[in-house]
Amino acid sequence: MRVASICVLAPFLALATSGPVHAADILPALAPQPQPEESPEGWTFSFAPYFWMAGLEGDTASFGLPTVEIDQSFSDIIPDLDFGLMAAGEARYGRFSIFTDLQYSKVSTDSATPRGIFADKVDVKTSTFSGLLGAGYNVVDDSSARLDVIGGVKVWSADTEISFRGGILDGVSREDKETWVDGLVGLRGLYSFTPEWYVTGWGLVGAGEADLDWDLVGAIGYNINDRISALAGYRAMGVDYSNDGFTYDVIEHGPIIGVAIRF
Repeated sequence: MRVASICVLAPFLALATSGPVHAADILPALAPQPQPEESPEGWTFSFAPYFWMAGLEGDTASFGLPTVEIDQSFSDIIPDLDFGLMAAGEARYGRFSIFTDLQYSKVSTDSATPRGIFADKVDVKTSTFSGLLGAGYNVVDDSSARLDVIGGVKVWSADTEISFRGGILDGVSREDKETWVDGLVGLRGLYSFTPEWYVTGWGLVGAGEADLDWDLVGAIGYNINDRISALAGYRAMGVDYSNDGFTYDVIEHGPIIGVAIRF
């Protein structure tokens, strides 16, 4: 891979593999469980670590380099992942809920430079974080179905460090950081076919410092018991952000699996 491609891709490879594993019941959207005839009084909570096998496609740029078109599958990304964590959670009281979805990853990669004149190798280290904090209001809630109207704030952060080894630039390093915030609104819901099996998902769309920010999830779940359920589904998430030579206009999508723990 060309040096320019590595410099641009590294910050964004992290997002596609970020942790948990990153949303999981699998996400806050997937945390709800089929409800009994009467909802329990007081607060209820759920925690959901998850694993998102996401690929990445779109246009990216950083360090003022030209925009690069990328199309990376999950198998292309995973070898460079140093650390990843994904998790979601929810607190619910009556018709009201507060939820979060957090993803963090750290990616390292390197490449030899053409002819080795300016440097023999280029090392790129990237840490990426995205965090959603939202609230919801329940508009449908019975023994088999739930529908919430939701809204929230999503924070994105990417930190990339590039270091040169050998050649004229030996020992030279540069760092490029970007942080931005978007507001999102949407729906999330659940429908129970039986006491054990249900489908769930959410849809969010918004903007802010990014021109567009959206997130879609659909999954099927199985209640192992009253407190634990397993889920499997598909997630697609996109964002279009650019500022001062930094561009992140990509879509991440792929299968997602997780476990929800309720208490």
